[in-house]
Amino acid sequence: MVRRGLAAWLPRMVVLLVVLCCVVSVLYMLACTPRGDNQQLAFPRVNSPTGKEEYQAILQEREEHHWDYINSLKRQIAELKDELQERSEQLKNMQGHSTDSLGVGIDQGNAEKPQKAILQFLHSQMDKAEIHTGVKLPTEYAALPFESFTLQKVYQLEMGLTRHPEEKPVRKDKRDELAEAIELGLETLNSIASSSDTNHRTYSPSDFIEGIHRTERDKGTLYELTFKGDKGYEFKRIVLFRPFGPIMKVKNENLNMAHTLINVIVPLAKRASKFRQFMENFREMGIQQDRRIHLTVVYFGKDQMSEVKGILENTSRSANFRNYTFIQLDEEFSRGKGLDVGARFWKGSNVVLFFCDVDIYFTAEFLNTCRLNTQPGGFDLDIKGWGGEDVHLYRKYLHSNLIVIRTPVRGLFHLWHEKHCLDELTPEQYKMCIQSKAMNEASHGQLGMLIFRREIEAHRRKQKANSKKT
Repeated sequence: MVRRGLAAWLPRMVVLLVVLCCVVSVLYMLACTPRGDNQQLAFPRVNSPTGKEEYQAILQEREEHHWDYINSLKRQIAELKDELQERSEQLKNMQGHSTDSLGVGIDQGNAEKPQKAILQFLHSQMDKAEIHTGVKLPTEYAALPFESFTLQKVYQLEMGLTRHPEEKPVRKDKRDELAEAIELGLETLNSIASSSDTNHRTYSPSDFIEGIHRTERDKGTLYELTFKGDKGYEFKRIVLFRPFGPIMKVKNENLNMAHTLINVIVPLAKRASKFRQFMENFREMGIQQDRRIHLTVVYFGKDQMSEVKGILENTSRSANFRNYTFIQLDEEFSRGKGLDVGARFWKGSNVVLFFCDVDIYFTAEFLNTCRLNTQPGGFDLDIKGWGGEDVHLYRKYLHSNLIVIRTPVRGLFHLWHEKHCLDELTPEQYKMCIQSKAMNEASHGQLGMLIFRREIEAHRRKQKANSKKT
């Protein structure tokens, strides 16, 4: 029995002795380890006379260390800013000495090799960007939109949930970026004018009409600036590019839009009252103010046709306007078919095609924007397969080498009207109709309130019940 008891207790005693030895070893190491000048006790006792002071000393030391680190970072940032400013001035000087009036060439002579390499890299970025020719895109979702801007406002398509279509640039860096582009555009215009004419005109910010810009994340930012010309139909366009470095001049154009005619094509069926409203705007903006415009109405069916033709004829007589075409089709309404027929009916010289809707309101400034952002011959009459919807034509151009400018425009408005998505539409057309309806019916926030209304109502009921209990 004694042997059995000893045999049972012996392993327990061994384990106990091992644990005791470990504890003694740890305490010995803690007691005997020497402290350096910058070291503190690992576990100061808070209740001891010096515990609180030691903690405060540790916190103060760490705070001083962080402040030293922050000040060091500030010094490094300041040094980098100075160096960046110096490099930017060097590159600008190189660009100015090595170029024609637009500053696009590269100095092959006296520039240092590192600076030449940097400038060559910046020009390679400019060559890769979508500046002179477009890039073929797989779908409309791959199109990178532009933002338009004036001296005071920025107009944008991608707003998220917090931004607005029209707003002042809030961030200082954004304001400075756009101001620098406009300033360089004015500097370019004034330098060209001073070198070509002794009695030159001095351009000021009041001559700036509008600009568009967009950033390709792996290449840089493109700016197109439009300024007033010497006459009402003349404009100046300056194209700039910032390849994540100093802003560079790309192109300077003199544009004369005196003889550029716009053909407004409107497919229509019934809706005579809406057409009368449309013609009031067309008469004021197109006939009286712009005066370089043609109207093509493609009418489907015969219901209300006489009333629509009467509105056209009355406008023609009262405004002395003869530049219109009326086409009647005995078939069911199709917007795409109407646009196709109207475009192919034109037999004159080059004309800007404005595919319009009877619910559209536009200004005379918008018509000039159309002229300034179109290219002669872009439209191919041999294009087939887009008769279903005009969005198919948009996709055709996205697949071409043309630059598609998708941007918000100040002078173009779609007047609200109730939208009905018909059952006979194809699944793709019905989906697009619903998407269009959602964009016209309400904002992001309002649609969210409609979607989550059950959760909102449940929350209100719970809040009401809780208030009664209290």
